[in-house]
Amino acid sequence: MEQILIADLASPAHGEAILQLLDEYASGDMGGAAGLSPFAKANLLPELRRRVGAHAVLAFADALPAGLAICFEGFSTFRCKPLLNVHDLVVSSRFRGRGIGRRLLARTAELAAGLGCCKITLEVLEGNANAQRLYADCGYAPYQLDPRMGRAIFWQKWME
Repeated sequence: MEQILIADLASPAHGEAILQLLDEYASGDMGGAAGLSPFAKANLLPELRRRVGAHAVLAFADALPAGLAICFEGFSTFRCKPLLNVHDLVVSSRFRGRGIGRRLLARTAELAAGLGCCKITLEVLEGNANAQRLYADCGYAPYQLDPRMGRAIFWQKWME
């Protein structure tokens, strides 16, 4: 039996599931293959609880942690409405192929609608064809304002 729910970030059971799934994701090819640092493991849950607009959607299958979407509220200046960014999305390797990712995204869309969001954003690696297919099947598309200007490119600058 599967269950998709909004995580209670103060719940020890939900916290343990979040850390387990996020560590599995960070340990894999799509997460950098390094796992969560001891610092992240010790501090992630308190830091998430401190952040207004932090949300986690958890999937359980057979009472085991099966999937996770960590989301943060943002704001669309052009629409003058909130948005929801899916920062991390993972389905545990032992539960892949069961539609859990699709159900996590559907529950995330319900969350975004309840928050009055105008859109949901996410990022995906170019080499992650499976995720790209899932996102496209769920109605997501690469970001662009004007096709003549091309698609947006996600960049970063480390501050450490």
